Amino acid sequence: MNEQIARAAALLRAGELVAFPTETVYGLGADASNPQAVAKIFAAKGRPADHPLIVHIAGVDKLDAWAREVPDAARALAAAFWPGPLTLILKRSGLVPDAVTGGQDTVGLRVPNHPLALALLAEFGGGVAAPSANRFGRISPTTAAHVRAELGDAVPLVVDGGPCAVGIESTIVDLSRGAPVVLRPGAISADDIMRVLGSAPEEATSGESPRVSGSLAAHYAPSSSLRLVVAAELEAAAQDALAQGLRVAVLCRCSQPFAAAELVWHTAPDDPAGYAHELYAALRQLDAIGPDLILVEAPPQEPAWRAVADRLARAARGSGEQDET
Repeated sequence: MNEQIARAAALLRAGELVAFPTETVYGLGADASNPQAVAKIFAAKGRPADHPLIVHIAGVDKLDAWAREVPDAARALAAAFWPGPLTLILKRSGLVPDAVTGGQDTVGLRVPNHPLALALLAEFGGGVAAPSANRFGRISPTTAAHVRAELGDAVPLVVDGGPCAVGIESTIVDLSRGAPVVLRPGAISADDIMRVLGSAPEEATSGESPRVSGSLAAHYAPSSSLRLVVAAELEAAAQDALAQGLRVAVLCRCSQPFAAAELVWHTAPDDPAGYAHELYAALRQLDAIGPDLILVEAPPQEPAWRAVADRLARAARGSGEQDET
């Protein structure tokens, strides 16, 4: 067995935190059945106590241990997409403490598609509650170095599994109230879900859905101010900001049209999967430079770009704010 995995499982059993890789982003994990251990996640992240966590499980066979009601649609989606970037919201079982759910009667469950995550879950033997391994509201980490830079000694162990393959958080589908409802877009699209269930999932409506990870209006945000700009206006926006004496960073799917001393330009992939894979690492790289403004080309208004558009819109709303804890 991998020595890292053995140590990580031992730390989880002892009620400690472990950061570990998944195919989406790095998670900050604790024993999901231990409220005291789960509380350490909230303390390390500065996360509000009513903001629920996702429980990572080793396989579909663990589903009934953590959920008391599992509709046929949930089983079909789990069979189709697990291990993978899909979280199912279900009625929680008695095994799930309030600390994980924020006091709600539902729980988010997922089987991650990363060999080290699966090895850790198998060795640990229980569920691991894990949000992204970063300060609350900030850019999610997609490498072990991101976790260490942001959380430092707050995490006893960071399991290094290399860069995350998907790069953005899982799709969240609520199945706790009947018809499936997408609460957070991700790599598993509404069309993917429709192909399995035979009908399209509903869209979330505010005020009626369970609270879930990543659903706040401001999230995934850099410390620098971030503004979304349509492609046709991007060059002019950069020129205008530079004329005001600002240090400017740009994230765009096009090549750099001009050079300037106070301008850093990052060209991103032109396909949605490639863009998502690089998004958080690119935002972290640009934010670390310390610009006055990050300009990001608004993504295409197409279904394939929906998850990326969601993350960027929330990042723009939360950007420029300083941590309070």
